[in-house]
Amino acid sequence: MIKVEHIGIAVKNLERSNQLFEALLGVEKYKIESVSSEKVNTSFFVVGDTKIELLEGTDKDSPISRFLEKRGEGIHHIAFEVDDIRETIKNLEGKGFELISNEPKKGADNKLVAFVHPRSANGILVEICQEIRD
Repeated sequence: MIKVEHIGIAVKNLERSNQLFEALLGVEKYKIESVSSEKVNTSFFVVGDTKIELLEGTDKDSPISRFLEKRGEGIHHIAFEVDDIRETIKNLEGKGFELISNEPKKGADNKLVAFVHPRSANGILVEICQEIRD
């Protein structure tokens, strides 16, 4: 099974953007989380069967801060939930996709994550994710 899990949006100010998206979507965020390994603070909103993730860099050298410097605020990535992230990574590599890392790592919202490089996906950063199972 594969489904859109969330859409990631890079923002300069998480607190201000939370207020904006709460007004825009008519729902409150359900979670704020820091991911120190990625130097990012995140918040999540549920909209139907999909989530919106807002991402704010916590360091000028974080991937989100670099993205904001180059492109400004906006859609950063689209994430697809998969049943088996390691098998999906193997399948994508076998089809010629370039992954940023071929090993999943812990991401926000209790997920293992890996990213397909935009060079391999028409300029779109694609995240694949799987719920962490105990």
